[in-house]
Parts: sequence; structure tokens; C-alpha cells
Amino acid sequence: MKLALKLLIPLLALGVPAKSLACAACYGAVNGPMADGMNWGIFTLLGVVVPVLGGFLAFFIYLIRKSEAMANTVVPQNNSTDV
Repeated sequence: MKLALKLLIPLLALGVPAKSLACAACYGAVNGPMADGMNWGIFTLLGVVVPVLGGFLAFFIYLIRKSEAMANTVVPQNNSTDV
């Protein structure tokens, strides 16, 4: 059964029409609605990814500044010899 399934999937993939495998950039009208949708999808992903990466960057800058401020503070030491 597993062997038949392993042979059947590649055969089904060969029967798929070529038009269904192509995207708007590879096949079809350059200024068509699919190309517009693809462009809006790219802009939407950039609109999500860039702020998330910016948040990570801001957090790490905050950690660096906080650690530098902690390193620059002078901790008073108790050097008294009173016992």
C-alpha cells in the first residue's frame, strides 16, 4: 500500500496542468489582478515582518544600554575593619 502511494503521488503530479503551477510573475498578464494580489501580499508581509524585526532590534538596544548603565554605576564597597 505504501509503495503504491509513493508511486501514485508523482504520477498525479505529472498530470497537473502547467498553468496551475505558474504564478502571476511567471505566467499570465503582468498587470493583471493576480499580479496585483501578489504585490499586495508582498507589501502586507513586509508590513508585518519589518515592525517585528524592529521590535527585536529595539529590545536588544535597550538591553545593551541597560547593561552599559549597570556596568558604569559605582557600587560602594564596605571596607571597614570594624568587627
